[in-house]
Amino acid sequence: MTRIPVAPLVLGLGGLLPFFWGVATAWFPALGQWTATAIGPRFVGPYIQLAYGTVILSFMSGALWGFATRATGAVAATGYALSVIPALWAFFLVGGGPVSAATYLALGFVGILGLDAMFVAQGLAPRWWMTLRLILTAGVVLSLLPVMF
Repeated sequence: MTRIPVAPLVLGLGGLLPFFWGVATAWFPALGQWTATAIGPRFVGPYIQLAYGTVILSFMSGALWGFATRATGAVAATGYALSVIPALWAFFLVGGGPVSAATYLALGFVGILGLDAMFVAQGLAPRWWMTLRLILTAGVVLSLLPVMF
């Protein structure tokens, strides 16, 4: 594994903010109330985590699709087919209440690691990709644990 470039690292870590904002607004009711009043109730607690998590899981499909464009033939076709799984996972499985949604989101993010590893092994993703994805996935899953339990 190689060093993660600064821009993807900073942007990736910044992308964790909505997940941890959800935790903070759930754990600190005054912050949750302020947020609900100032910005809106969908930016509080599990609402922001689940909505944003669904968006990011779908975004990851696009990132993986981009890796597939670097391949040809059957490898490209397989990459394209597999890259849509995170978006379909989010569409069909994330719902049914906060506990279920958080659980399926966490499983989706962990599951993507297998696809990430495949694209890295094929030389289609940068070598630093897995390091970044492990860090970000750990952050996402940790932030969803309070909703799941």
